[in-house]
Amino acid sequence: MNKNITRDIIAEKLNNKFGLSKKDCLEIVNQIIEIIILGLQENNLVKIHNFGTFKLKRKGSRIGRNPKTKEEVIIPDRNVITFKPSKNLINFINNSNAR
Repeated sequence: MNKNITRDIIAEKLNNKFGLSKKDCLEIVNQIIEIIILGLQENNLVKIHNFGTFKLKRKGSRIGRNPKTKEEVIIPDRNVITFKPSKNLINFINNSNAR
């Protein structure tokens, strides 16, 4: 099963768990995502206890190749977001897969 988890799915889970309105749940999800984005913009780092760390890194330019034509192109500098899961999250995932 290859299913993406969308904002709507997360909001629906909140609605089912806490009984808030779907509109309020979607607003909560959007606000959390906005806080993460702002944290990355301001601090280049967002740590969520027992979940993991989002980090903004700068990747330098490099030479890449088109796999079909083998033509070389310059890939410009860019920002990338990395995520490192916490030990608790890793342990949870490993223990839940063992069931």
